[in-house]
Order: sequence, then structure tokens, then C-alpha cells
Amino acid sequence: MITLSSDFGTPYPAAMKGVMLQRTDARLVDVAHDFPRQDVRTAAFWLREVLPYFPPATHLVVVDPGVGTDRNALVVRAGDHTLVGPDNGVLRPAARRLAADETGVETYLIDEREIGPVEPTTPTDSTADSSEHRSPRSTTFHGRDVFAPAAAAVHDADIDSLGSLECLEPGTAAVDLQLPAAELEDDRAIGEVLVVDGFGNAITNVPGAFLDGRERVMANGRAVPVGTTFAAVPVGERLATVGSHGYVELDVNQGRGDEAFGLEPGDRVVLEPAPGGDD
Repeated sequence: MITLSSDFGTPYPAAMKGVMLQRTDARLVDVAHDFPRQDVRTAAFWLREVLPYFPPATHLVVVDPGVGTDRNALVVRAGDHTLVGPDNGVLRPAARRLAADETGVETYLIDEREIGPVEPTTPTDSTADSSEHRSPRSTTFHGRDVFAPAAAAVHDADIDSLGSLECLEPGTAAVDLQLPAAELEDDRAIGEVLVVDGFGNAITNVPGAFLDGRERVMANGRAVPVGTTFAAVPVGERLATVGSHGYVELDVNQGRGDEAFGLEPGDRVVLEPAPGGDD
């Protein structure tokens, strides 16, 4: 299995699939292609939360605002999984979780010169000039021309047998990305919004345990009830709850928490006990 994740929308992922299907019979599974454009941190968060639910696989990830620059291309082995993508940190949080810790992560540089040329299938008309149909390596679409063929090659061969890969020493060269942790001070948590999902839920980095035993909290100075389900409050009302990822979310039952709380990714969130306790 090869999974695909990107910020491409459509139709660009189809070209990546076409390249891989010319080179491998792996099952291709889409994770998401609607990550926010050039938003490495959001993609890294969701990949960390989603990829561990897959059986061992090769994961192709292309969220690549530095495409065409001198940024490296990587293959990362993490436990029984392999990730392929740009060296901008997007692979690291998922790799650490898949490998259980940093020591189980092995990083390799892709030598792009060793990747065979990517071409569309040539027409059957023998009179056609095949040179007109060649596709030179693009400086703007390494998802098709670099990462897709690399993912197909890694899927069908042991990493150690690929001479085009250079293993890096642990902790060197590759760009790291650490998702920020909240600060916990007695009954106060200072964190930030990591991502906003498609429902408008503002997902913070505050551990869900902060809500244990509380019926209400102050969220940036606003009192909100704590609920274990969205339906714990009437439709249209705000609440704080714990999402499937284990972090505190600021939400609205059948509405958008980001709009109701005035929050977007990166915004500071302070959670405190509500005045009067939890009676």
C-alpha cells in the first residue's frame, strides 16, 4: 500500500498516481489532498494523528512550499512504515509516532539524479514525434517527478538496497518540526490552536486531562461548559470538549468553534477554572 497526502486539491494527485501505476502494482490510498496550501504544520499534525491507523505502508507526502529550491528530498523509515517527501519537517511528527520514539527513525536523502525520467505514455501512432510528449523534470511539481517515482521504488525494494539513498546520522541534516506543547501551571493551561478542522473545531495543544472533573472553564476569559459530546449543549452553543486526538477543543454544537471563539491556528488559548467552581 502507498498512501498519498498533499495540498494539491485536484487534478495534480492523478498525475502522481499515474506515475506510480507505471512503476508499481501497489494499492494507492488517498489520505487527504485538501490540506491548507503550503501549511506544513497543519499537515504534520494531521499525518501524525491519521497515519498510525494504517497497516505498514509507504506514505507519500507532498506539502512543499520550497519546491524547486535546494531543499532536500527524503525517505524516512519509521518502524514498519516508510515516509517519502520534502525535507521541511512535515514528515517528522508522524515518523516519531510511527516509530514510537526518535531513536527508531532512520532518514535517507534521495539522490534525485538517480530517479529515472518521468514521461507520459507515448502515443501508438508511429508518425508522432515522441519528443513532443516528453515531460522534462518540473521545478514546480516534484510530487510527480521526484516523490512519486521515489515512493514507487521504495515500496518495491528494501531501502538498504537502493543505491540512490544516503543514510543520515540520527538528528543531523533533516529539518525537524516539533508541534508546540502547552504550559500547565496548577489550574491554568496556556496553549494555542494547533489546527481548525473542517467542522470549525478549534483544536488546541492543551491535554484533554485538563478538563477532567470540570463542568465549566474560562477560555480566553469566556466561561464555557465542558461536555463529553457536542450534544451536551444546545445547538448553536459553545463548549469545551476533548477530541479524538486527546486535546481540548473549543467547539460549537452544529456550528463553527473558530468563528464563535474568534480563533485561528497559532492563536493563544488560556484555560482556567470558571469563577464559582464547578457547581
